[in-house]
Order: sequence, then structure tokens, then C-alpha cells
Amino acid sequence: MLDPSSSEEESDGIVEEESKEVMAPQAGSRISPSRTSESSGGLAPSSSRSSARPTSPSPSAASEQEKEDVEKLQREEEERKKKLQLYVFVMRCVAYPFNAKQPTDMARRQQKITKQQLQQTKDRFQAFLNGDTQIVADEAFINAVQSYYEVFLKSDRVAKMVQSGGFSTNDCREVFKRHIEKRVRSLPEIDGLSKETVLSSWMAKFDTIYRGDEDPRKAQQRMTASAASELILSKDQLYEMFQNILGIKKFEHQLLYQACQLDNLDEQAAQIRRELDGRLQMADQIARGGKFPKFVSKEMEAMYIEELKSSVNQLMANLESMPVSKGGEFKLQKLKRGHNTSIIDMGQEDENTLSKSDVVLSFTLEVVIMEVQGLKSLAPNRIVYCTMEVEGGEKLQTDQAEASKPTWGTQGDFTTTHPLPAVKVKLFTESTGVLALEDKELGRVVLHPTPNSPKQSELHKMALTKACPDHDLKIKLAIRMDKPQNMKHSGYLWAFGKNVWKRWKKRFFVLVQVSQYTFAMCSYREKKSEPQELLQLDGYTVDYTDPQPGLDGGRAFFNAVKEGDTVIFASDDEQDRILWVQAMYRATGQSHKPVPPTQVQKLNSKGGASAQMDAPISQFYADRAQKHGMDEFISANPCSFDHASLFEMVQRLTLDHRLNDTFCCLGWFSPGQVFVLDEYCARNGVRGCHRHLCYLRDLLERADNGAMIDPTLLHYSFAFCASHVHGNRPDGLSTVKVDEKDRFEEIKERLRVILENQIIHFRYCFPFGRPEGALKATLSLLERVLMKDIVTPVPQEEVKGVIRKCLEQAAQLNYQRITEYAKIEGKKREMYEHPVFCLASQVMDLTIQNVGRLVTPAKKLEETIRLAELVIEVLQQNQEHHAEAFAWWTDLMVEHAENFLALYAVDMDAALEIQSPESWDSFPLFQLLNDFLRTDYHLCNGKFHKHLQDLYAPLVVRYVDLMESSIAQSIHRGFERESWEPVNNGSGTSEDLFWKLDALQTFIRDLHWPEEEFAKHLESRMKLMSSDMIENCVKRTRMAFESKLTKSSRSTDFRISPTICTMFNVMVDAKDQSAKLCAMEMGQEKQYHSQIDELIEESVKDMIQLLVAKFVVILESVLAKISRYDEGTLFSSFLSFTVKAASKYVDVPKPGMDVADGYVTFVRHSQDMLRDKVNEEVYIERLFDQWYTATMNLLGTWLTERMDQQLHVYQLKILIRIAKKKYRDFRLQGVLDSTLNSKMYDTVRNRLTLEEATASVREGGMQGISMKDSDEEDEEDD
Repeated sequence: MLDPSSSEEESDGIVEEESKEVMAPQAGSRISPSRTSESSGGLAPSSSRSSARPTSPSPSAASEQEKEDVEKLQREEEERKKKLQLYVFVMRCVAYPFNAKQPTDMARRQQKITKQQLQQTKDRFQAFLNGDTQIVADEAFINAVQSYYEVFLKSDRVAKMVQSGGFSTNDCREVFKRHIEKRVRSLPEIDGLSKETVLSSWMAKFDTIYRGDEDPRKAQQRMTASAASELILSKDQLYEMFQNILGIKKFEHQLLYQACQLDNLDEQAAQIRRELDGRLQMADQIARGGKFPKFVSKEMEAMYIEELKSSVNQLMANLESMPVSKGGEFKLQKLKRGHNTSIIDMGQEDENTLSKSDVVLSFTLEVVIMEVQGLKSLAPNRIVYCTMEVEGGEKLQTDQAEASKPTWGTQGDFTTTHPLPAVKVKLFTESTGVLALEDKELGRVVLHPTPNSPKQSELHKMALTKACPDHDLKIKLAIRMDKPQNMKHSGYLWAFGKNVWKRWKKRFFVLVQVSQYTFAMCSYREKKSEPQELLQLDGYTVDYTDPQPGLDGGRAFFNAVKEGDTVIFASDDEQDRILWVQAMYRATGQSHKPVPPTQVQKLNSKGGASAQMDAPISQFYADRAQKHGMDEFISANPCSFDHASLFEMVQRLTLDHRLNDTFCCLGWFSPGQVFVLDEYCARNGVRGCHRHLCYLRDLLERADNGAMIDPTLLHYSFAFCASHVHGNRPDGLSTVKVDEKDRFEEIKERLRVILENQIIHFRYCFPFGRPEGALKATLSLLERVLMKDIVTPVPQEEVKGVIRKCLEQAAQLNYQRITEYAKIEGKKREMYEHPVFCLASQVMDLTIQNVGRLVTPAKKLEETIRLAELVIEVLQQNQEHHAEAFAWWTDLMVEHAENFLALYAVDMDAALEIQSPESWDSFPLFQLLNDFLRTDYHLCNGKFHKHLQDLYAPLVVRYVDLMESSIAQSIHRGFERESWEPVNNGSGTSEDLFWKLDALQTFIRDLHWPEEEFAKHLESRMKLMSSDMIENCVKRTRMAFESKLTKSSRSTDFRISPTICTMFNVMVDAKDQSAKLCAMEMGQEKQYHSQIDELIEESVKDMIQLLVAKFVVILESVLAKISRYDEGTLFSSFLSFTVKAASKYVDVPKPGMDVADGYVTFVRHSQDMLRDKVNEEVYIERLFDQWYTATMNLLGTWLTERMDQQLHVYQLKILIRIAKKKYRDFRLQGVLDSTLNSKMYDTVRNRLTLEEATASVREGGMQGISMKDSDEEDEEDD
């Protein structure tokens, strides 16, 4: 805006230059198209040069084009004028609002995300995933970001939402927060680290990634500034905003601002009073002429007039509530007002006539005494000071100063009720006499300031006293008299009237505002608080007039005329007259605007520079606006305009501006915009229903064009219109126009169609549940739209039927979208896997039929599984993001999911039909779908789930049958070819068997069959089959073990082979596997499992017995060898004689020691092999116990049979060695002492000890072999 003190030449030059641009279309309407193209620098080529043909267009075509151009220019000019006029009305609303305020309780809107910002966000998250940032994160957070990036940021639905302008930075953050909350809850608990801490840490990292390299302080400053602009705007900001909205240029705003005097609150209040008076007159004209709008009933016409007058009365009350003065000292006059009155009743003078006490004013005076000049008679060291007082007030004194330098700069503040006060300033000097009681007064000055007096300091000549010999004493002081808010103008005028001021005389006048509708011209005398006379200006009309003959005094005349009365005024100069007329024009509220009779001529004359000095600056700006064609917009009568259409235009343009700003507004206006629109409606009588109908229409048009509109906003406006049309009077209006009702019905139907379409496209209109609560509000609004009136609620079944129909279509739409997406994704994957196809562009032109014939069953199944993943993803997103909105319609959402799955079932069935009967590749599809469905409370065992079970139950049964037959055959063939080489915990056949049984059971268990009865059947069958297979394995292993022992050696050459140990391990593994594969909770199967355990135990027991029997047979063979030395046998005598004879000539080795050594070696080898190869310690200990007991019993039995015979020395040595070694070795193997020191062992030991003693006596010694020292002997042997 131009400052009033700026250079006139500079600003005028700018205005003239820019006005040429504005007026160009008017001039252009008379320019031919050819000249227009030439003057534009050749940017618009002529038809003769640009045409390919040498011939020029026909004259008729050229004239038609010229006509269209002229019409276009005319339309643009009309549009420009309309916007300028509209801007004038908007400016006045901003300059002096008295109905609305900028709301402070509106929800703060977040910053909108643009396409560029979305791409930048994608790039930042991709950089993080690529490891190009310095952000440290664990694997769980990286996985969460990866999922967020793939599912959310790369989604086409998000890109569409960004394009619609409904996506904010807060939406990005909230979606990620909801996305990670589920992940964090599923993480295991960590001691000392709460999940809230993890969540906040992840959100901080997210913010860092989202912000990128941007300085957070700048972002915070930008957010703070934007938030401030969203809350409260200054007047200048509002002007600038609506300049952009209406396309007003800056210089046009400057012209209009100055010419309309928007900075003059008195002028704006007067303009409002004139507008309200015009609206009342218009209401009377409508009532008299009968030109009513068409209402739904004839009775509303009288109500319409009452509504118009009531609205004006309300505006008057609002205007009166505006304070006249800052202090609020002057109360509003009690005005008589009725409900049906058209204007404030001022005609009854007994109640409404002002008294002199009603117009008492209050002034503040500042008296500043600077210095005294010409004080020469006093000694330089004499003390002087000044006093100051206002007539009737207190007296103040300055500081003391020396006569040589009488300067102070002291300020005194006074208050007075005198418009013409008397200010007395006196100069004193201190008396030096002893008997002097008072100081000497040297001089005084009496001044009569007014609010129009100069404010700067001036020299005044003082009236001297006899005590002052100086003749030219002056005092320099300044008096500032502030004008109160309710004093609109003051000054000296000549006046003459019929009832007041009956003498033509110059008086001091003050124009006083008592209330917004009451003004008075008051004349004052000096030092008087109350006016001498006053004239209440209600009903008067002020205008310029010619000089009156016979009235001497005054140069510029004007008058105030009322029916039956005329008051003539005159001022001493033209400028003062213009100021007085303008002030009184504002006060009277008259519709006629006075125009100075000679001022326009003076301003337009070439030599009018000196004349301009007589005109006020407001008149200068008004004339300059008239020069540039703005006067028609300023002086236009607002009551003569169709404000309904004007408001419709400004609201539409404001909405476009709002939707294109940087905020995610969803159609909501900013507080400043709401304030201006509210003020415009109230001030110009725009009906609330019309306002909201236009708003709804504009919002629905934007929604049709893809903009995101908040359904809550639609609901608010629709509810207002519905209440109005059905007679609920939301804004106090009980009249309903036919046009309003018809438009409402049209918008209602249009809104219903849009809402149903949004519900059908709920995944795409409200992706990922954004904007928050929008889908829920849409459903609520649909229910409201379906209501026939505002009282009767719509039946729930009807609402349910509409939503059900929408969701049925939504299911078809969603499935169609994901199938198209899957096809596109499949083509991309094929192109990636087979890049050679990229060389042939014809590949992308293959028809769907050709592609269908090329699809193999495996490929079809792969596509079906991928489609199932997409189906599950859609249903999960619906549950996560949209289920809350459908909380009242859960059953409908379940039906929607079932319909959605039913569409997929068609493709699934088709894919499964072409699969080979011998193929089991379709089971992953069942697992994928069943794992999702069984965890969903509403879809578990639903239609699709049961169909899936019916489809796969025969496949599962057949698969189990084939697997059972296959496993049985593998057992048979495996044991026939079994080499019993150790493999893991058993043999090759047993390992294969147990792996297959475990894999089969894992497969069946992973199916998680949802039907309990069939699931139990499958589990039971698996356990029984496993029991049968394990039983078969155990029996075949026992048979092989027995066969192996039968074929082995019966002497000490026998060695425990690894195959025997492997067979033991098979039994051990079978026992372990049976506990896992055959165990069930039901009693019957537990019993069956115990039978398997018993079978395994019996088999192991038999195997141990067979092996012990084998060990006993080997020991028997050893004992049989030494039995030949039994006493009394021929063979024994022969062997003894031979040994004795040979010992005389050669060194004969100890007979029988090789037999003992061979047996001991066999025992030790067998023990080590069993201990090292067999996996079950219990079985080893049981075997060793039985082995030791059985062989010790055999020794005891053998010695008992020879109780009456004396053992041969060789027999004795062998038995001692065997007994001692056996005892020692089995003790080292962990056999318990209770078993080692059995009665049979004691018997054997006692017998051998006795035989040893006898042999020592008989043979003269045992050659180092003894029961006592056999331990040491063993150590030597070792």
C-alpha cells in the first residue's frame, strides 16, 4: 500500500503506466487482428505468413475471428470489472469488521506433500536402504523401513492421493508409526529395554531419514511461520491474499485503498450505516412492489420482509456494540427498537433527544515548557521557575533554574472537559527579602489550544508585571491537545439556523459521536464543558451550497437540511469546508454523496498545483481513482448488486486458491478466509443456505476432478442446508426459496452418487486409512443423505442395503485392480527373466488369448499363488486401515471379504483343475490361504474357507495314502538291501524312514487344518501310521540282528562289528522317534504308543539276551578247551607227562595263557566297541550287567561241577586270569559293586583261592599267577 506521504509525482507515474496495461483490452477492442499481431513483436504470426497455402482467408472468416476476439476481450473486461467491484466489497469487510472474527479453534492443517517431495522422500528412504546414509539401525528397523517403502511409498494409491492434494507430512509419519507398532509388539521382550523406548527410537530415526540433509532448524522455522499464517492474519495479509484470489494488481489495490479511505474507521462505519439504510429501503421497496422471490409457500413472503429487517436490526446492534471511544466513557444511547421496525426510531424527541450532558468530552493536554528568552534584568544567580495550569484544574511547577540559563523541558499532563480550555503559564523568581511571603511573578501567558492547534513548540510573548523591568520577555512552549475518539471533527465555523444558532456568528464547533447511529454538532464557549447549543444530526442531509447573500463572514458555504429545517455553515477556506462536509456526511448516513462544486475543475486544470493545496489528501486520492476508472467501483451502491452471485464467485475463487496453497486443507478454508466470507455474508445479506449450497456444489466439482475433500466438511454444509430446507431455521431464516429447495435436492442426489462411489473406491479414495477418520465420516454422511428429512431417521436396513451394494461393487473393483496389477507385474518379471524379449517390441503386443494358450499349469499355479498373496495383502490392509470405519457394519465388511474371495475362488479353481493329479505343488497355496483365514475371526470357516477345505480334503487324503504306501515300500526295499552302515543315529533305511515320517507329520501339522474333526482324524492317522512303520522297522531290525549273530563266530575270534552297534542304535532312535511321532493327547493313542515302547523294549531285551548268549557261548568254548585238563582223564595225564618231559630239555611256554589272553582281548574289544558305537547308555549298562552275571554264573557252574576234583594247574591259571580280568574290566565299565560282588563271584573267588593254595603246596608255586597279585600282574601285562 502507498504511504500517503509518498511522492505524488513518483506514485502518479507508476499508476499511469500500469493503468495503460489495465485499459489495454478496451483499446484493443478497436484494433484489427493484423495490427495486434504486428504490435506484439511478431509472436502471433499473420495467417498469410504462417499458412502453407499462398491464399489468404476469406473476409467472412477474418471478420468472424475478429468478432470472436472482440467478444472475448469484452468478456474478460467484464470479468475484470466484476472482480474489482467484488474486491471493493471484500476490502471494506476486512477494513471494518463488526460481525465476524478470525476463528482460533479450527484444526491446524499440515503441510501438503507434492509430487516432487514424494519423489524426494522415496529417494531418501532408498538411500537409507542402500546404506548410503550414516544412520545406524538394526535389522528389525531396516526390515520395517523396507516394508514401509515397498508397500506404502511406492504405492500407486499414495501417488494418486498426493495428486489429489490430500496427503500431508503427518500422514507419512502416522502410517509408519502404525506400521511399526505391530512389529514392535511382536518383538521379544528385552530386559532393561521397553518397547516404548524402541518405538520412540525408531520414530526418531524415521524423522532423520525423512528430513534428509535439511537443517531441522529451518524446517522448524518454516513450520512455525506456516502455522502462524494458518491462525491469525493481519489486515495487510488479508488484502494481499484476496488480491491473489481475485487477480487484483498492486497499483489497483493502492488506488482503491486510498480512495475508499480504508484506514479511516469513521468513513467505514459511515459506509456501513449507509449500506444498512439502503437495505432497509430495499426491503420496503420489495414490500411495496410485491417483487418477492419464489418461495415454497405464499405465507413466506411476509416472513421474508421481517427476516430482512430483522437481519438489518441485528447488524445495527452489532455496529452499535462497536466502541465509540477507547475508554468506553460514552454509553450508547437507549434506542427504541422493535422486532419488526425497519430503522432506529429517532423521531420521538421526548425519548431520544440528546441533552447537553450527553456530549461532554474529555481531553488530555500535554504542556511542555522549554525556555524563557529576554530575561536580562535579574542577576545571573537568581532562581526562576514556571507554573502551569488549566482553568479549573491543578497547578504544576517546573524545576528551578538560574536566571542566566532559564531552560527546563518539563512536561505537565492535564485532563479537562473543556473543548476550548485556558492554559495559564506564569514565570516566577524567588524573593530575596526577609519578610517576603511569596515569590515575585515576572510574567504570564494565557493560551486557548484546540485539537487542531500546532503540536510543535512556539515562542509566545508574555504579559509582564510591574516587578519585571524587561520589555521583550518570551517563553517557548508546546501544547498538545489530544482528540478523543468520539470527537470526529472540530474547528471554527459561521452558523445560522432556524431553531439553533439563530444569529450568524462564528463559533467553535465539535462533531461528537454519541453512538454508532447518533451524532451531534455542538458549539462551545471557552472554559465550558457543556455545549452552548447542539444539533442532533439524525435525518439531516449535508451538502455544498453557494454563498448566501446577506451573510457577511465565511468564504466556503455548506448546509444541513432536514424537512422543515435548514442550518447554514461557512468556513474560512475551501479545505476546511471539504473536511467538515466529509465528516458530517459520515455522521448523517445519507445516501447522497456531496461533491465539491469547484474542486474537480481545479484539480483537472493545468495550473492547479496551487489549487491542490486547498484540497484534503482523501479528495486527491478520490480524484486520482476517478481518473483511472476506479470511481465507479468505489461509489457503487452495494444494495444494487446481486451479492448472492458475487459471493458465489468469491467463494469459488477462494476455494481454488485454498486448494492450491501449501496446506493439506481438504476443502477447509483458512481462519482468515472464513472470517472474510462470514463478514461478507453478514454485511451483504447473503443467505446461509445459498452460501452452503454453493460451497457444496464447488466442493463436489473439485471432488469429481480428483481433489481430496473432507467428508466432515460436506456433512456440515449438507446438514445446514437440510435443516434450512426442512424448516429448522439454523440461521434464523424461516423462509425457503423454491430455487434453494430444488438446488438442495439436486446436490443431495449428486452427493449420494459421489459418496457411494467413494465407498466403492474406499481403498483408493482413502488409501491406508488416510485422511484419518475420513471413511467413517463418509459413511455417517451417507446415512444423513439417505434421510428423507432431519427428524425421521432412515431405517437401518435401507442404509445397510446401500452399503452392501457398494461393497459388492468394491469387491469386484478391488479384485479387478489386483488382477491387472498381477498381470503387469508378471510381464515385468518375464521381461526381466528373459531380457532377449526386450529386442522384440511385438512381444508386448501379444493378445491375452495368445498368452493364455502359452501358460503352463506350473506357471498358472505360480500366478495363482502370487494373486493369493495380493488378495491376502488387500484383506489385511482393509482390516488394519478400514475396519474401524466399518465398525457399525462389521457383517457387511465380512460379506465384502467373502465376495472378494469368491471372485478369487473362480481363478483358483480354474488353476487347480489343470494341475496334474500326481502333482502336489498346490499345497503351498492352501497353506498360504489357510494360515491367513484361520487367524481371522470373521473369515475362519467362512464360505471361502469351507470351499477351500472341500477342495483340498481329498487331495490331503490321497497324498497321505500315497505317502503311506511309498514309505512302506521304502522300508521293505531298504531293509532288503540294508548294509547296516552307521548313518547319523541309525542306519540308512531307518534314517530315511524317520525323516519321511517326520516330514509327513510336519507337512500335515503345517496345514493347520481348520476343521477340528478332520484335523484330529489326520493327526490320528499320522500317529497310527508312524506306529506301524516304526513297529515294522523294529521287527526287521531284530530279525537282522538275530541273523547276524547266528552267522558269526562262536570262539574268541568273534568281534562286535559296527553293524551290530548300528542295529542297537536303530532301536534307540526308534524309541526316541516314537515319542515324537506316535504321541497324542487322547487315551487310545497313548496306549498305542505304549505298545510301541513295549515292543521296542522287548526287542532290545531280546537283542541283549541274544548278544549275552553269544558271549556265554564264547566263554563255554574257552571252558571246553581247558576241560581237557580235568583230573582223571587220559588226555590230562598225557598232557602233564608231555609237558614235564619237555621242560627238562627246552623252555616250554606257560600252557593255556594264549587262551586266557584271547578271551580277555575279546572281552575288552567288545566292551570298547559297544561303549563307543552304541548311543544309549542304559542299554550298555544293562548289557554289561547281564553279560557279567551270565559269564560269572557260567564260571561258577563249571567250578561247581568239579567240586570233587582238583583243578589242573593250567586250568587254575586260566581261570584266575579270566576271573580277575573280567572283574576289573567290568568294574571299569561302570558295573555296580552289588553286581560285581555277587554270591557267585564270591564262590568262584573262594574256590580259586583254595585251589591256588593247594597247587602252591603241590607244585611248589604258580609261577607268578595268583589271585592276590593278579592285579600287579595285569599292570605288568598292560
